[in-house]
Amino acid sequence: MARKKSKANYFTKETEDYIVKYNTSTDPEYRNKVFTDHIYLPFYKLAENIIHTFKFYYTDVDQIEDLKHEIVSVLLEEKIMKFDPTNGAKAYSYFGTIVKRWLINYNNKNYKRLKQVGSFEEKDFSYTSAFETNTSDQVTLAQFIDTWVEETDDKLEILFDKPNELKIADAVLTIFKTRQDIQIFKKKALYIYIREMTDCDTPYLTKVLNVLKEDFKDKHQHLYDLGLIGNNPL
Repeated sequence: MARKKSKANYFTKETEDYIVKYNTSTDPEYRNKVFTDHIYLPFYKLAENIIHTFKFYYTDVDQIEDLKHEIVSVLLEEKIMKFDPTNGAKAYSYFGTIVKRWLINYNNKNYKRLKQVGSFEEKDFSYTSAFETNTSDQVTLAQFIDTWVEETDDKLEILFDKPNELKIADAVLTIFKTRQDIQIFKKKALYIYIREMTDCDTPYLTKVLNVLKEDFKDKHQHLYDLGLIGNNPL
């Protein structure tokens, strides 16, 4: 099954090539130009995408914009020289994983601090989940699933960096999108169906399904806690 073109077109193979050129050069002037012209924007957009995809909004800076620049600085000063394409790593997945892990630690630290000093409502976050844009009415499970599928489809390359895992995740989302036309309701039958669609072994299926299941449950629970979805938590 062919996936649509990645939306991460700001971070291309050309970006990776320039990262390699940056790392192999000893000319400070050349390195500065390469970074400014070809690497800064992809790093910036990568940070922006991951912050808003995973809602990393517990910060100790005044603006999300400041957090993006801090991440770019971390990548430039601590991480860029460690990238080695000869070991099979792809730059987008490599740096995406670094940013995600850095933000998880950063977010958790600030979550604990904010929980100790006061209400989260005192923080002015500039962005809101699509699920929270209308607080006057509860969303239906069908609306939640449709929105979750759309948002998850946008971040598959961040959640999964292996081709087989991406293929499985895409198949799972396709099932969600076409759920009205599928007459399969038993878990084992769905496993077989996905395996036939992807030609991937069960351990791969289980790993991908567990990641998607936890993401689905976390977002559903978040809406339930806010009173924006029905009183039947998953």
